[in-house]
This record gives sequence, C-alpha cells and structure tokens, in this order.
Amino acid sequence: MLEVRDIHKVYENKSLLNGVSFAVAVGETLCLLGASGSGKSTLLRIIAGLEKPDGGLVLFNGQDLASTPPHLRDFGLVFQDYALFPHLDVHENVAFGLKMRRLRRDEISERVAAALKLVRLTEFGDRTVTDLSGGEQQRVALARALAIRPRLLMFDEPLGALDRTLREGLLNELREILHETEVPAIYVTHDQEEAFVIADRILILYHGAIIREGTPADVWADPQSAYVAEFLGVGTMMDGIATSETEFQTQYGSFVVDCPHKHSSREKVRLLARPVVATDEANTIRGVVTDVIFQYDRFKVTFDNGFYVYLNEAPKIGSERTVQVKIECLV
Repeated sequence: MLEVRDIHKVYENKSLLNGVSFAVAVGETLCLLGASGSGKSTLLRIIAGLEKPDGGLVLFNGQDLASTPPHLRDFGLVFQDYALFPHLDVHENVAFGLKMRRLRRDEISERVAAALKLVRLTEFGDRTVTDLSGGEQQRVALARALAIRPRLLMFDEPLGALDRTLREGLLNELREILHETEVPAIYVTHDQEEAFVIADRILILYHGAIIREGTPADVWADPQSAYVAEFLGVGTMMDGIATSETEFQTQYGSFVVDCPHKHSSREKVRLLARPVVATDEANTIRGVVTDVIFQYDRFKVTFDNGFYVYLNEAPKIGSERTVQVKIECLV
C-alpha cells in the first residue's frame, strides 16, 4: 500500500503542496482532481521520486522511499506525451524497462506479449510507433508501464492529447485493465468526467491541499464547499444574504434553507441550487428557457436569468418553466 504523509513543497517562495496526506489501497484507483496549478502533477513527481518534498514522507508497505531512486521504486508512469522512443518498434518500446532490469530474453518476450495482449495490441509488436494513432501510442505507453509488473501505476493527464471519441474509448478500456490487473493506481487529471469514470476514490486539490475526498457519487452528492460545487458544475451557485436563521435573499429571489450553520443577520453566504423531485419544499425558480444542452443521460437547461439546472427531459427553448430546487448552504 502507498502512503503519503504530510507532504509539503515550496517553489519560488510559494507553497505548492501544504500538508497532503492519503493512502492508496491494493487494487484501488485514486484520482487527483484539480485545476491547473493545484499541485497534482508536482505531487505525482514526488511520489515517483523525480522531485524531493520539502517535508513529509512517501512510504510503500511501510517502507520510507526517501532514499530509493525512481528506477528502483517499481512504479509505472504514463504521461500525456507518451514518451515513446521513435526509433524503436512497439516490441522494443515495451521491452525497454525490462532490458534495463537485465531480465532474460525469454522472460522479456513473455512479458511483452502479455502486456500487449492486455492493451489489445497483440499484432502490433513489429510496428513503428510513429505509424500508430494517438490512442494506439498511448496503449503502447501503458503496455510498457505494465510490463515491469509495477507495484503502483501513475498517470499524468494521459488522455489530454486525444480527441473526445478516442479519449472515452480508451478511458473505459483503461478502467477494465486496472480492475483486471488489480494494480493500485493514481490518476491525475483536471477533467471531471475522466475522474468520475476512472476513479474508485477522488481527491480534489485546491491551492496544494485536499479539500474534498470520497467516492465519485459521494463527492457529487455532497460537495461540502462552494469551490468543489463550482469546479464540478453540480448546479447553480449563488451569493446570498441571511435575512433570518433560515431565509436568504439572492439575485434569483428569496429561499428557505435548512442550513446546518449558524448565520447572523446580513451575513453573506454561498448557496448551491439543484433541482429535486417534487417535495414540500417551497423553493422554486421560474424563467424562460434560453438554452438546452444534452449531457449523457440528462439535459443542462439554462434560463434567461442565467440560472441553470439539470433535467431528465428537454423543455423547448423559449418556453416558460418552473423548477423546484433544493438549496444548500456551502462554506
């Protein structure tokens, strides 16, 4: 099991990582999700041994890895730019790490064949990597990482260079491969959709700290902070002013909120609005539909006042619509 304890990193007098701690269990895929500059790639490089932290520990099965160089950690890395050798064919690219470990020729051939089979490239061994598509090159990079039988796999924005169709297909295949091999993995991305497909557990990084952790379903259902709700796009965020213990005034009207926090009169808060199945709650939004976008199994519906909700059915643009909403107070 990988364990990261209280990692700190400062660069040019700015704190990039501020006390990050987590663990990755056997067979688990953990996703580090955050905007550019949140510290996720730096954290990955520290775990790989490519950078040293200014404080904290990286351990594997209880062993401190501070004195272990990158090539002896037995961690596989897959990058966005593939990092393949253009002068070598597919077989030789996948075999590279095995040759560095001075394995026997027959064992190298066996492992390369097994890795190419896992990534559905069995017949591609003698192909030149520059003749492959972006998706095929990324599979070769994955096969190379798998061939060394790593204790941990790490992915740094691995699908960022691919178009949407290739990305979705490869993401699903990658998820199947990780479950099949049961290799623990850390997947770094800024793409929420990728994270929700691939991850067993999500860590959201903001300014070098973990501000939300949980399964994709838990994080979506309960973002716990205004930043996470806005970053994931789970609903409309509003500025509110407390007019009583349970009522808040916003640019969209007045709402009653069952809030766990105590607020003083005129205190400013951040509110999240999401549609709900009809209940006894009194909160509703009414507006003219100006835009409807299909997103997988639902529709993002925007009103003329800028408010948007996700609905299971698509209303007509230009029609008036009243939607009952759940209002949550976030910190």
